[in-house]
Amino acid sequence: MTQGPLRLAAVLVLLAVGGAAVWMAVARGSPFPPRTITMATGPDGGAFQVLGERYREVLRRSGVDLRVVPTAGGVENLARLRDESSGVSVAFLESGLTGQAASPDLVSLGTVSFEPLWFFLRGAAKQGTLLQLQGKRISIEPEGSATRVLARRLLALNDVDESDVVLLGLPPERSAEALLRGEIDGAVMLTSWHSPVVRRLLVADGIVLQGYPRADAYVALFPSLSKVVLPTGVADLAHNIPPSDVTLLAVEASLVVRRNLHPAIQYLLLAAAAEIHGRPEIFQKPGRFPAAEAVDLPLSEPAREFYQSGVPFAYRVLPLWLAGITERLLILLIPLLVVVFPIFRFLPAVYQYLVETRIYRLYGRLRLLEQDIEEAGEGQLGALSAELDELARQASHLSVPLYYSQRLFILKGHIATAREQVDKRLHQGAMA
Repeated sequence: MTQGPLRLAAVLVLLAVGGAAVWMAVARGSPFPPRTITMATGPDGGAFQVLGERYREVLRRSGVDLRVVPTAGGVENLARLRDESSGVSVAFLESGLTGQAASPDLVSLGTVSFEPLWFFLRGAAKQGTLLQLQGKRISIEPEGSATRVLARRLLALNDVDESDVVLLGLPPERSAEALLRGEIDGAVMLTSWHSPVVRRLLVADGIVLQGYPRADAYVALFPSLSKVVLPTGVADLAHNIPPSDVTLLAVEASLVVRRNLHPAIQYLLLAAAAEIHGRPEIFQKPGRFPAAEAVDLPLSEPAREFYQSGVPFAYRVLPLWLAGITERLLILLIPLLVVVFPIFRFLPAVYQYLVETRIYRLYGRLRLLEQDIEEAGEGQLGALSAELDELARQASHLSVPLYYSQRLFILKGHIATAREQVDKRLHQGAMA
């Protein structure tokens, strides 16, 4: 390819790259991932707070500082995620709290655990009904917790309201202390098996875990719920606690992020989730979590890619900041190459057409002048001679590639021939 087409192609490529780069910067934000992010977890001493610390340890290995913020629970986590000024970009969220229409700026990285609804009572519990709670003092955690929302729903299904029971808003640790001291009659908490408060209450004297024999009915009414079973003796085999299988209701907890969180950070969180939640536990088999389940919110694009093919190659072998740039470049270059290759294929033909058009335009003017010369009288030859001089000047200044120089040389020869004819007639006229 000659220099002309190369220059034109280079200009087109630079314009395309520049335009695409501007679009990427505006539409997808900075290619560099943040070095610090904030995660909303849950109450002090709860399982989510413990999990948040484990996420911080995993992300620290990649040079990212994860700041863990304790909260009242899922409702507060959701509010912080929705509020961009809060600084929170990732949080644990229980199913049933929101949806895509209500939270369009949030996406899920998948479900990460089952969170049973633990209901501890003092003394023996009558299974199958909540009417026994009339006159009892029950803690259902503070405002802002998912526990409080779910507990109210279940109480309402059983026609139990605050005129029948005294509902308190104590956090899990205070609920446990009050229950053990006999200051309250029951405590409800939505948390995992690993919660220190749950493990403590399961083996405490005089405290009984209430089951849900009608769990299938609750699940049918609230599809966001699941039914799980706590096996006999799992809390303390030596003392056979619990003394029989206990059917529990549970929700699935998801790892939720703001939609604009950098993909590199999302991949880090997903890899951390696989490391932290992928092991077998009481309520799950190995590999059950994290799972590509869009319970309330759609999966993010990085999450869909992660569950289909794992962490992208660039993020496995390159430093985090370089992997982010590489990913952006690939997104930019692939469609760009689709445009550039056809340009390089057809550009020589286009350039040839443009050069030949410039030569043939001069040929067209020469042909008209030759016709005028044949028909012109002596008084018109001077003007035609001047036009031939101008045509010769334009041909001399016409710059074309070497490949087309022969055609230009032939054109100049034809102009010179026409000029000779005019000069000959002018000479003959002067002699006469």
